[in-house]
Formats: sequence, structure tokens, C-alpha cells
Amino acid sequence: MSHGHDPQAPRKPFNARGSLVRRCESCRMPGLHCICDYRLQVTTRAQFWLITHRIEHYKPTNTGRLIGDCIAGTRVFEWSRTEPDTMLLAALADPRFAPCLVFPDDQEDYRHRVVDMARVCDTPRIPVFILLDGTWRQARRMFRKSDYLAELPIVALRTDRLTRYRLRKPASPEHLCTAEVAAELLRHSGDETGAQVLDDYFTVFNEQYAAARRDAGTPHESEAARRLLDKRRAQSA
Repeated sequence: MSHGHDPQAPRKPFNARGSLVRRCESCRMPGLHCICDYRLQVTTRAQFWLITHRIEHYKPTNTGRLIGDCIAGTRVFEWSRTEPDTMLLAALADPRFAPCLVFPDDQEDYRHRVVDMARVCDTPRIPVFILLDGTWRQARRMFRKSDYLAELPIVALRTDRLTRYRLRKPASPEHLCTAEVAAELLRHSGDETGAQVLDDYFTVFNEQYAAARRDAGTPHESEAARRLLDKRRAQSA
């Protein structure tokens, strides 16, 4: 996996509720609820580049990092309005890639930039989905304040899926978290294997984190967990 910023690099302490919890250094989950045994990385045709709000980098409940755990080639850049990451600018200019920005098409002033999923995938280059990783309010600001993203085509995810994320309260059930968005993008672009792996890993993360918050011990192994373990065993056989 390549990065603008390594999501596994040492981080400053997260000073909020749960900051005193002893966590796995790799998956950042509370120790008894480590999900490293379920991590499975797959290669997909499309790649993901996450532009992450600096506050999100340090939140254990952030789901953007799950994408990097599962999808090979994922890159993570920290957002800056005035000083964009030079590695991000170089990646955007790299002719090997066909990047598009994932964002709702609900405003008239940028609707001319919206393209459909078929066009995104119908290219000899490597399709790239750029995700603005933050709260909805942060993502809106990142979108409006980033001149270096202003010419990118936009793909708007259309799905009937409702969020299963329970660690933060969404503004509405239609507001998917970052990992759920990525799984749906893979599914809509025809990569069912990648979508299933990421979806299952997100389910395990959701279940284990919820159990840790309840101090309930390790939850009963779900179907999603068993699928990941089976795939890991098959991969190493």
C-alpha cells in the first residue's frame, strides 16, 4: 500500500473519550477487540485516494483507514486548503491515473462536472475514487476550499443502502460512512470481491468496537468474520 501519509505511522495521542484505552498499535482497536486477524488485502481495478481532515487522522472511530487495510494501492493525504500535499498534486498529474471526486451532485454550480460510473470505469487508465474523509460539514468545506480539486470530474454515488455505522450518529440513515461509500463504489463498478471483503471487514470493526464500548467481551463470531478468516486461510494455503 502506498500513502501520502502512512496510516500506520506513530500518531499523537487521541485526547478524547477512550484516549486512555490500551489499543492495538496496528488496528488501533481496544486490545481485547483487535481485528488484525481479520485483515485481508485484495487488489481491485479501481484505487482509492483519501483526503482526510486532520482531526479524522487521530479518531479511532474513523473508517477511512479500513479501506487501506483491505484495498491495495490506497493512498491517504492530509487535507490542507493553502498547502496541499505535494505527493497528492503529483498523483493528480500522473497520466497513469483517471481520478474522480466522489461527491453528491446536489448543487447546480458544479453539476456540469458530474459523470456516470460507466464513464469513470471505461478507461485504459487506472480509475481512482477520491474520498473526502471527514464529517459531512468538513467534507463540504474541503470540497469548496480546495482549488486543486476544482477541475476533477465528480461521480455521485446512488444507492439504496442505509448506514450500518453505529459508532457516531449520522445526520440521516442515508449518510454512509467512508468505508461504506468505498464498498458501494466497488460494487457499482463491478468489483464484487473487493466490495464484499471491505464490507465484511467493516462489519467486524463495527461489531468489535460496539462490544468494546459495552465492555461486553469479544462478540460471537459473525458470518462476515468467518468469511474473512476463510479467505485468509485460502490465501495462505
